[in-house]
Amino acid sequence: MPEDKRFAYYTFPLLPPLLAIVLAIYTQQVLPALFAGIWIAALMVYGYNPLSATIETWNWIVSSITDSWNATILVFDFLIGAMVALLYASGSMHSIAEAIGKRIRSARTASIMTSLLGIIVFFDDYSNTIVVGNSMRPLTDKHRVSREFLSYIVDSTAAPVAGLMLVSTWIGYEVQQINGALDVLKDQFEQGVIPAIPDVSGYGLWLSAVPYHFYSILALILVFLIAATRRHFGPMLKAEHRALTEGKVLRDGAQPLLPTESVLGEAPREKRASYTVFIASIIGLIIVTLIGLWYTGATAIIVENKLNVAWWEIGFIDALMNADAATALLWGSFTGFLIAFAGAMYSRVLTFRKSMEFTLKGMYLMVYANAILVLAWTIKTATQSLGTADYVVTQAVSANIPALLVPLIIFLISMFISYTTGTSWSTFALVMPIAVPLAWQIALMQYNDINLAYMLAAASVGAVFGGGIYGDHVSPISDTTIMSSMFSGSDHIDHVTTQMPYGTFAAGVSLILYLLFAAGLTNPLILLPIGVVLLVLGHRVLNKYYSRKTGLPEVLPDYQG
Repeated sequence: MPEDKRFAYYTFPLLPPLLAIVLAIYTQQVLPALFAGIWIAALMVYGYNPLSATIETWNWIVSSITDSWNATILVFDFLIGAMVALLYASGSMHSIAEAIGKRIRSARTASIMTSLLGIIVFFDDYSNTIVVGNSMRPLTDKHRVSREFLSYIVDSTAAPVAGLMLVSTWIGYEVQQINGALDVLKDQFEQGVIPAIPDVSGYGLWLSAVPYHFYSILALILVFLIAATRRHFGPMLKAEHRALTEGKVLRDGAQPLLPTESVLGEAPREKRASYTVFIASIIGLIIVTLIGLWYTGATAIIVENKLNVAWWEIGFIDALMNADAATALLWGSFTGFLIAFAGAMYSRVLTFRKSMEFTLKGMYLMVYANAILVLAWTIKTATQSLGTADYVVTQAVSANIPALLVPLIIFLISMFISYTTGTSWSTFALVMPIAVPLAWQIALMQYNDINLAYMLAAASVGAVFGGGIYGDHVSPISDTTIMSSMFSGSDHIDHVTTQMPYGTFAAGVSLILYLLFAAGLTNPLILLPIGVVLLVLGHRVLNKYYSRKTGLPEVLPDYQG
């Protein structure tokens, strides 16, 4: 890698990620679009030398595969694919759908139950996509809920829930980023740059920021609003109408990231494994993952602080903030796979030979999705090499802006960075050390008001998290978006194009709230109710508009499966 990165700044560092996104949506082919974006980035970094760019492109790809976190997630995906294949081939997946289906008799109820399950599985976004997508897919298929809508529900109850909950794999990382920003302020105070520093912990500032986490709150409300009313807009209206009237949960020609039926064939109709095999596999996955989170987090604390205690003596919440989520998920997925394998054998639906055959087929299910994940991770490396995110932040922060506009600016920056890089966590890491000091300093400089500085810092933290999750939601190169498509069995580009209007609508209402904040209405207890009203009214207006435009019903009939 050349030390002089001036090429990135003499050109347009936003070009590679934007090119990848546009190509993916236009061509409906994600892999070549991502590869093109990575190669163009390498071309810019290496002064438009095509040979060096090609070599560096493959170096980046290999580095993405061999990264310990990424490699663990790839193996975890293969194990999940094997578990899903065994549950499908043994018929247990369809047994659970029939058992639940006796109580859930309509598309509306199935959609609401899927949304509720997304709230219940709150401790990790990856676990959420696995459990909710795999558990509810047979049921939503039965009640003619499109895979596009299923993947939207899965995606929109994953990161927003994990990012808001007091106990999750996200909170430790989020608090860590806030603590880093507070350390920047402490250094500035010691240097005499600012007259005072916040007398608050990172966790305390996180709690204060929750009411300003407008996007995630509104995105969750929107999920339930759409599921309950069956009023859709944008491409999702056509997708849901297709599923309802034609029984096609996938459009003709769709390429689902988890092509279960095409690879595994028809599920058994006569002899099926009990639904308890499915339940036991999911429970095993969840319990071992939680224990893994506790163990890895506690071990990290013990090693860092040189404590002479057993890992279970460390508090679960403290451990969760330091956990290795990838390793915990790997252990959980292996446990779920073993239970599914044993259940298929015990039920005598599959022989040992057939179980091994479907294990390999299940792993094959994940090849395409894992290839996309690898390139999505790689384009993040490419954008870091170009300084894409630094470029965006520098351009925005260099302007002298009024204090109350800071959260709005931070929200926009976070939205754009996470969209173009496909990652919310990297956005948090990049923007948070700038957002909190910027809000604090501007409030003290312009108003000399310590209370305003606290409030502005909290609102800016909420803006970082909300903006980061928005971009992560709607970007086709986001790993969470890819995994939502994967475990919902949806065509990835169909998921992106149908979800984007919903995510952008919730982000638009959030922007209005930040504008009201800039105008002086800073109380979140007032802003949030206003946001809910705007969300409900805007949803109704958009539904009416698209209904008239397409000639489709405003309210889709509630299919009784």
